[in-house]
Amino acid sequence: MPIKKSAMKALRQSQKRAERNKVVKDSIEYLRRMTRKAIDVGDLKKAEALAKDVIKSVDKAVQKGVMKKNTAARIKSRLAAKLKSLKGDKKKK
Repeated sequence: MPIKKSAMKALRQSQKRAERNKVVKDSIEYLRRMTRKAIDVGDLKKAEALAKDVIKSVDKAVQKGVMKKNTAARIKSRLAAKLKSLKGDKKKK
């Protein structure tokens, strides 16, 4: 435990921020999971709608400093690739 007053305050602040960031990251992970399930099932409409929500949430997290820019780019890129493969499968049928 910190001894100095300023260190105690810094600990409180970091704990608050970590809790806030965890909520954001958990919601993004939930949306990503739902999107992957929709892609696995083959529901293109639902997957696209959820992907839009994921991208919006990820961009907002980057803007707020919760997530790094490259992490967000990687998430969005992988999601776009999965959607593209799903669209390709739909065209072949």
